[in-house]
Amino acid sequence: MATSAAGVVYQLTDLTFLSKLGKAQMASVIIVNQTVRQVVMMAAMGLCFGTQALIARAVGEGDIDRAERLAGQAVVIGLSFATLVAISGLLLADPLFSLSAPDESFYQYGVPYLKLVLALSYGLIFMQLFGAILGGAGDTTTPLLVMIFQVTLAIAGEWIFMFGHFGMPALGVKGVAVGMAIGQGVGIVIGVRVLFRGTSRLHLRLRHLVVDVSMMKEIGKLSWPPAIQMTVTILSTLAFLRLAGSFGENTQTAYAIGLRLGMIVPMLCFPLASACAILVGQALGAGNVTRAWRAIFSGLVIHGSLMWTFAIVAFFFRTQILDFFTDDPEVIEIGSEYLLYASGAFFLWAFFFVFLRSLQGAGDMLVPMLISVVSTLFFSVPLAYILSQHTDLGRTGLWIAFLASSFVSTVATGIRLASGRWTERAAASPAGGTPNP
Repeated sequence: MATSAAGVVYQLTDLTFLSKLGKAQMASVIIVNQTVRQVVMMAAMGLCFGTQALIARAVGEGDIDRAERLAGQAVVIGLSFATLVAISGLLLADPLFSLSAPDESFYQYGVPYLKLVLALSYGLIFMQLFGAILGGAGDTTTPLLVMIFQVTLAIAGEWIFMFGHFGMPALGVKGVAVGMAIGQGVGIVIGVRVLFRGTSRLHLRLRHLVVDVSMMKEIGKLSWPPAIQMTVTILSTLAFLRLAGSFGENTQTAYAIGLRLGMIVPMLCFPLASACAILVGQALGAGNVTRAWRAIFSGLVIHGSLMWTFAIVAFFFRTQILDFFTDDPEVIEIGSEYLLYASGAFFLWAFFFVFLRSLQGAGDMLVPMLISVVSTLFFSVPLAYILSQHTDLGRTGLWIAFLASSFVSTVATGIRLASGRWTERAAASPAGGTPNP
């Protein structure tokens, strides 16, 4: 949670810097970060979830050598993926930015920023993998220390290069990407040193980077469902941005700001759900189903309390929050309405994230993915289109569809968890199994 809190500090500082550049610049960067860059991040998170689940199970079984080999293969996959992303950014930045149908005034800022962000994606992908590898082994302190150092450098870099301090050129929007690259670049150096010097719970060696096709397939088998699941979620965001754009620049800007602010809540709370995933994976690796259930129930209490607190804050103080980032009264009014419905989604996410990550920690990736895909493609997006374009609700129809989709996903995922089928793999553990209570 502290690691994510450092990320939230960066997000809020970054948003404050962007607000000083202007509405078009701010919206352009947010659109890139919440769409194309988010697709890259979600795909990388899919790899992280699969890797973390396998490492946690290996650690639970006491097979540290296997955990280290899994980590090495995940790093190789991550580097290959980052290279493809960088090439795509250099060749396809313009059409990729246009996917969200942004306002014409956004292109001059969004396209150059997107090129830089994708070309420098190695840092984003590696740092996620670094946290997942050590987290799967039960070490969340080291990623925290690296994140604090990384965020400090990124904020300083953005301040210097966005506004031209200390004799540096004022790069504006491009300075955001430069600042991120500085922080992530140093983070990579520290992360590599930690993993390969044996100062963490896992000690990587060069032999672990030798391609092992069978192990890569094993990682891929658990990684592609969550990657697709989260990528589809971002495609939903793209669809909502396009629909928001049909109501004008202010609606699209307000939605973009709301997205950025709305991301802060799960950033703070998601680590609790991920802790459940690690504990569930390790418990099943040891054949202890009862302990896995206890981790889930404890996670629901703690995670729910925090998410509901944020939901209450978002509900009662949404206008004051938006006042801090924009002085446009129409943008504030529209964004306030969005945060009203988002606060309801936060209430539901208190359950959903724990349900989802616990299933993923148990290696049950396919069914949650199918639930998300069906909910997004056949419920959320169609409902948003119908309510916003073919009823008198207008843009409010978008927010209603967003909340309704959160409800459907939460209920469906909860039913899957309650079925207990995810516990069946514990029987295959060398440690045996503990009866399902």
